[in-house]
Amino acid sequence: MALIATPAAGETLRDALAAAYETNPTIAAARAGQRITDEGVPIARADGLPSVNAQVGYSEVLKQASNSFFSPGRTLSVQGQLSVPIYQGGIVRNGIRAAEARVDSGQAGLRGTESQVFSQVVAAYMDVLRDEAVVALNRNNVNVLGVNLQATRDRFDIGDLTRTDVAQSESRLALAQGNLQAAEARLIGSRESYIRLVGNEPGDLTPPPPLPGLPPSTDAAVETAIAENPDLEAAEIEARASGFDVRAARGTRLPRISATTNGSYSDFLGSVQSAGPLASSQTQTSASAGVTMTIPIFQGGRPAAQVRRAQARETQALEQVIGTERAVIAQTRAAYASWQASLAMIASSQIAVDSGKLSLEGVRAENSVGTRTILDILNAEQELLNAQVQLVTARRDAYVAGFTLLASMGQAEAADLGIASGEQLYDPEINARRVRSIIWDWDQDPRPTPGSTRTNATPAQNATIPDDEVPELAQ
Repeated sequence: MALIATPAAGETLRDALAAAYETNPTIAAARAGQRITDEGVPIARADGLPSVNAQVGYSEVLKQASNSFFSPGRTLSVQGQLSVPIYQGGIVRNGIRAAEARVDSGQAGLRGTESQVFSQVVAAYMDVLRDEAVVALNRNNVNVLGVNLQATRDRFDIGDLTRTDVAQSESRLALAQGNLQAAEARLIGSRESYIRLVGNEPGDLTPPPPLPGLPPSTDAAVETAIAENPDLEAAEIEARASGFDVRAARGTRLPRISATTNGSYSDFLGSVQSAGPLASSQTQTSASAGVTMTIPIFQGGRPAAQVRRAQARETQALEQVIGTERAVIAQTRAAYASWQASLAMIASSQIAVDSGKLSLEGVRAENSVGTRTILDILNAEQELLNAQVQLVTARRDAYVAGFTLLASMGQAEAADLGIASGEQLYDPEINARRVRSIIWDWDQDPRPTPGSTRTNATPAQNATIPDDEVPELAQ
C-alpha cells in the first residue's frame, strides 16, 4: 500500500511523513543507536583474531653494581609478540552469534521506532486539521450569535422582545467567544506539535487519503500483528541472542589454547665496558614460539555467576517476548475497536448534523411566527455546533485509530507508505555489512554531525485560518 494523495496545491500527509522520515531527531537517534549495535559484531570477532603487540624501551644506568661483569650503561630494547587464539571454549563463536542476533533485533526495533513516529505524525497532522475545522466552526458560531444579538436588540428596541431575550443572546455570545479562544489555543498547540515532529510549519494541509489494507476483523488484525509487528520480532530475536550469551558464559569454564611468537632486540649503544668475551657484543636478539593451554581450575565462582546471570537474562528476555506479545495484541484490539467506534460515531454525527441544520431552520421559521423563543434558536444553534464538532473529532479519531491499527500490524513502515524508495529508503543493513569485516585499528567514521533539523527559526504559531474557507474536515 502507499499513502499517495490526490495532487493538490497544499501539503499532503505523504509530504509530512517524508519530512519526518528525513529530519526527525527520534528516527535519526534510533539509526545512530543501530550503528552502535552494529559494532558489536566486529568487537566480538576481534577476540578470535590474531593480535600483534610491540614494546620499545630505553633505560640509562645511573650507577653500576660493583660486582657486575656485564654492565651496559644504556639499553634500547624492542620486543614484539604475535598471539593467535586457537580455541576459546566457544566464547568467541557464541559472542559473534549473539552480536549478529542483536543487529537483527535492532533493525526490527528501528522499524518499530519509525512506525511510532509515523503514528505521531499522522495524529499531529489530523489534530491540526481537526482544530482548524473546530476554530472555523466556533468562529462561524460567534459571527452567527453576533448577528442574532444585534437582531434581538433591534427587536427589543421596538418592543417585540424582552430584556431577558437580549440577556440570553449576550450570554451565549460570551460563551461562544470563550470557546473560540480555547479552540484557537488548541490549534496553536497542535501546530507546534506538528513542527516538533515534522520539522517545518504546517502549511495548507490537505485531507488525507483513505487508508488501504485495513483488516476485516479483530482476529485478522491480531494474526497479522503477531506475524509482522516489528517490536515483537525484536523481542523474539533478543531472546535468541540471550541464549548465545548463556553458551558464551559456559565457555569461561573450558580450557583455552593459543599460539604465541615472541622476538626481542636489545642495543646497548656502545655502553658495554666490562672485559671478557661479551665486551665486544653491543646487541642481543632472541626469538621464541610456542603453544599455551590455559586450564581453569578455580576462579572463585566467577564462571558460575556469569552463567547464572546470563540464564536470568535469557529468562527475562523470554518473559519480555510474552509481555510484548500481550501489548501488541491489546493495542491491536483496542485500535480496531476505536476505529470501528469512530466509524459508527461518524455515521451518527453526520445524521445529527443534518438533523440539526433542518431543526435550526425550522426553529427560526417558527420563531418568525411567534411559536418559538430566542432561547429555542440559541439551543438549536448550540446543538448544531456540538454535532459538527463531534463529527470533525470522529473523523480525526477514525483516521488516527486506523493508522495506529496498521502500525500495530507492522504495515506502517516507510516502504509500506510509499514515502521513500530505492536510495531514499534508509537501509541499516548497509552499515552492518560495512563494519562487519573491518579489522584495521585506525578506521573511523567522519566527525559526527546532527542530521535532523532545528526548529528554533520557525516563528511562533497562531490560530489564523482563511476567513472565507471552511476546512474540508468540517464539511
